[in-house]
Amino acid sequence: MKFMIPEFLVFGCVLLSLIDNVYSGITSSFIRSEFPAVDMPLDHEVFAIPSGYNAPQQVHITQGDYDGKAVIIMWVTPSEPGSNHVKYGTSKKKYDFTAHGSTVKNYTFYNYKSGFLHSCLVKDLEYNTKYYYQIGEGNSARSFWFKTPPKIDPNAYYKFGIIGDLGQTFNSLSTLEHYIESGAETVLFVGDLSYSDEHEFDEMGERWDSYARFVERNAAYQPWLWIVGNHEVEYLPEINEVEPFREYLNRYTTPYTASGSSSPLWYAVRRASAHIIFLSSYSPYVKYTPQYEWLLAEFKKVDRKKTPWLFVLMHSPLYNSNSAHYMEAESMRVVFESWFVQYKVDLVFAGHVHAYERSHRISNIRYNISNGLSSPIPDESAPMYITIGDGGNLEGLASSYNDPQPDYSAFREASYGHSTLEIMNKTHAFYHWNRNDDGKKVKTDSVVLHNQYWKLMDTE
Repeated sequence: MKFMIPEFLVFGCVLLSLIDNVYSGITSSFIRSEFPAVDMPLDHEVFAIPSGYNAPQQVHITQGDYDGKAVIIMWVTPSEPGSNHVKYGTSKKKYDFTAHGSTVKNYTFYNYKSGFLHSCLVKDLEYNTKYYYQIGEGNSARSFWFKTPPKIDPNAYYKFGIIGDLGQTFNSLSTLEHYIESGAETVLFVGDLSYSDEHEFDEMGERWDSYARFVERNAAYQPWLWIVGNHEVEYLPEINEVEPFREYLNRYTTPYTASGSSSPLWYAVRRASAHIIFLSSYSPYVKYTPQYEWLLAEFKKVDRKKTPWLFVLMHSPLYNSNSAHYMEAESMRVVFESWFVQYKVDLVFAGHVHAYERSHRISNIRYNISNGLSSPIPDESAPMYITIGDGGNLEGLASSYNDPQPDYSAFREASYGHSTLEIMNKTHAFYHWNRNDDGKKVKTDSVVLHNQYWKLMDTE
């Protein structure tokens, strides 16, 4: 279905485009009431274990291929492997098809032993179709649904949500509930999921379980597309746990082979009118490494006439004026920023900093160490950089910003929240950041986006 933008919105786009060239930033004066940054207790209702012997729990889905005609469904059974197939169909409680999952596995971490981890690829789906699915057996079977995206089309309408650094606190619950109300259809998640590593070693595995039960209310019904953050690394030689990302990789998979990636930690998908690239801030990315070589090849595959919108996700922000994690991703910026400008990326989303910030379109690709050109400058070919590490985790907010606010920073605020990105057609999209204002959702930062590729085409 194609959406037309009313004339008054087109006029607004032009007006905001003019405003966007005025480089003056806003540091919000909003002061959030103190909410405790503590995890919800394990007996909270959001962590409830479903009834029935060996009932599937921690259900979550992600895109299962390159173009959105498949999903990967993941779940856990606590007592024994049980059934590893998914029944599904287009009518409620009428499952005409069955997909069989991969080998069931479990793992140990320190003194923790996981339940039985299931993963099932459901493929060859029809676009823009609601599917109902069932997992489990007998009285313990559970039913859910999901909707596939529209076919790949430059004018396909689609609404994404963006969440980062979520955790499982009361603030996390507020963020998730507000996101569910937004009507967005897929979550782009910029890393730091459970924050299990903030707990005692004996509790880490259990907090991975509780987190997955918490987000199931949404993640079982629409795809969440993940990247890793620093809290997924879990490199703990003091307890002889030295394989990075082990708990995450056992529980969460990605369609990485569909984009030719050699690792589930970096990959790409196409969805509706968007081409989305997911990078790992905590895997090698300099020249000659697998991630570097893969990203260069992936950029060359992007076809803006089919998927005009180009987004990149990473965990550690390239541009950040908060005192927390300031310049921490400078090495990745040096390696990749010129490609972001060359290929005219529309938006780069990151987390890590527990606050919100949006930049102007700027770049710092002139700098070569010796020429002294070390300051970012306005660049209409560059992406906007958005930091959205404000999901609600137990470490609390990063409320200290560098002063004065740098010219590249358009808006910044230390509050919890989430974003939505509503693609209207091949030329325009609406972006909103929504603050959790003492339990209420408040649209606080908004911008009308003019697609980078089609803006250039119009100019030429």
